Amino acid sequence: MSLLNVGARALLANQVALQTAGNNIANVNTPGYSRQTVVLQTVQGQFTGGGYIGQGVDVQTILRNQSELLTRQSATAGSVQAGDIVRAERLRQLQEVFSGGATGLGAAINDMMNAFSDVVSAPTDITARTLALTRMDETASRMRSAAERVDEVEYTVKEQLQSSITAINSLAGQIAAVNEQIARAKGNGQTPNDLLDNRDQLIREMNQYVQTTQIPADDGTIGLFVGGSQPLVLGTTPSQVSVDDATQFPGSGQLKLFFNRPGSPPIEVDENMLGGGSVSGLLRFNNTDLSESRNLLGRMAMAIGMTMNEQHKLGLTLDGQVGKDLFSIPTSMPGLTNGAGVGNVTFSDPTKFAASDYEIRFTTGTAGQVVRLSDGKATPFTDAANLATLDIDGLTFNLTTPGVPGDRMLFQPFNTAGANINALVYSPRDLAAANPINAAMGTTNGGTLQLSGLKATDTLVTPPIPGGVTLTFTAGPPTTYAVTGSTTPPSGTAGLAYTSGSTITIDGWEIKLQGSPKTGDTVRVGNALDPQYGDTYTRNAGNATALMNLRDVKMFDESTLADGYAGLMAQVGTRTQSATFAAELSTTIAANLERDRTAVSGVNLDEEAAKLIQYQQAYQASAKMLQIAQSVFDTLIQGLTR
Repeated sequence: MSLLNVGARALLANQVALQTAGNNIANVNTPGYSRQTVVLQTVQGQFTGGGYIGQGVDVQTILRNQSELLTRQSATAGSVQAGDIVRAERLRQLQEVFSGGATGLGAAINDMMNAFSDVVSAPTDITARTLALTRMDETASRMRSAAERVDEVEYTVKEQLQSSITAINSLAGQIAAVNEQIARAKGNGQTPNDLLDNRDQLIREMNQYVQTTQIPADDGTIGLFVGGSQPLVLGTTPSQVSVDDATQFPGSGQLKLFFNRPGSPPIEVDENMLGGGSVSGLLRFNNTDLSESRNLLGRMAMAIGMTMNEQHKLGLTLDGQVGKDLFSIPTSMPGLTNGAGVGNVTFSDPTKFAASDYEIRFTTGTAGQVVRLSDGKATPFTDAANLATLDIDGLTFNLTTPGVPGDRMLFQPFNTAGANINALVYSPRDLAAANPINAAMGTTNGGTLQLSGLKATDTLVTPPIPGGVTLTFTAGPPTTYAVTGSTTPPSGTAGLAYTSGSTITIDGWEIKLQGSPKTGDTVRVGNALDPQYGDTYTRNAGNATALMNLRDVKMFDESTLADGYAGLMAQVGTRTQSATFAAELSTTIAANLERDRTAVSGVNLDEEAAKLIQYQQAYQASAKMLQIAQSVFDTLIQGLTR
């Protein structure tokens, strides 16, 4: 009977081993499956006078081959990879918005600035004026188009975020349900391998959306935490998450992840605390990359619109009217507040604009600091009056109601400028191409004095200059001149030094003269609308020249107006390249760790095939043992019956 029992146990044990190997082969392509191995143990031998006689073999357990460390490392690396990949993909979409070529925004800006050259050559040519206005309208249109495409990218990001949130909540519920099944199964003393594989696979899928930390409990369940402390799954209880506007400044476009627990207010988690996962990558893209691209576009729209508007209002139209704004741009932007503060920001110097949002943080009393969010640079102020005197990156912050200590205010001066810019001048006669002032050499001049440049620098010159301004020269050395009819410098000022080619500034206009005057030579500057000049102003293109020369003014981080779009493309391109490199690196790391995990948990078909042969032979030998035991038993019975 002992031999029969040994054979029966061996037969059953090898049958289980065969079934386990077959199960491994069947699940070779099942995601998350961990290779299983039969663990055999010797049955305690029977004591006899001649020693212990073996009682055969039993199946101790079915071992799940896996490394907890490698499984977690692989899930974490996959989470980082998912976040990097989704951000790189979105940045590539953003890069397409700010593309170059003939149809890009940069080409439109250059065409607009170059169109003034035809106006300079032929100030009265209606066709040339019409072309310049058409180029302006096209530039504004392409800016709005770029802003609309950025909005489309933002919409798809929000849709993807909502889809990811739905998946996270679903997976959290499934993990909680599997936790409950595992806790029940642990009561029988054996490890529920398939349930553990199922849970690990669900956790890997969860990490594709948001990086988690796993903490095991004594009952076999696992707690999932996000951001280091927020419980997503506690035992058999899942939490619900959502994405919504940041509580600090609703309406700012900033999105945050919220944990929603029954009976408790939502808990906001910053994207920088989330680690990896597609949700983290999308939030970073929305809150930083997308916001910066809007600021870059808006800064360009504001700077171009502001400088061209200011210059255009210094000129005269074909009908002798002062020029009006060429583009519609905001003159001020209100701030968002989380407290009592009320105020706005106005624009003063477009050459100093920085593509950034700003925060006013009140510290003590009415004092605080203005923080440029792009790099954290802070500018302190003592009170609202002091703040209004500060020029911060070409901006002036005005507080009508200061906040209390701890309050914050958010200002987004360039966020919507690109989406709202429009061309305002459509009639070619309304293009202010002429200077509002005119200059004439004295009829009795005997020197080589010549006019090389004349332009207005202030709208104060647009009213008639009473009697005009006369410069009377005295030959040197040194050569000097006296001014009459002016306000600044005062009329009658004499002995002013003259240098050929240098700029002379008087009463809101500038004049450049070349050559050497003789004593008594004069230059008279008067209002271009003075009857003595007739309609000469219609053939003047001084202001058109000044508009054209704006393309060489440095205003975008030391780049000229004409090169500003190239700088924008470079900044977006650099971010895209950096994100793509990060995605490639994290993909390599994730692949290596998954390969290491698979080396422990994966199924090797060659190895399993070899085991099948091994267990088959053992099974056949066990069956032979039973056959021999039966023969022995039959012989014994026959002997006893004689």
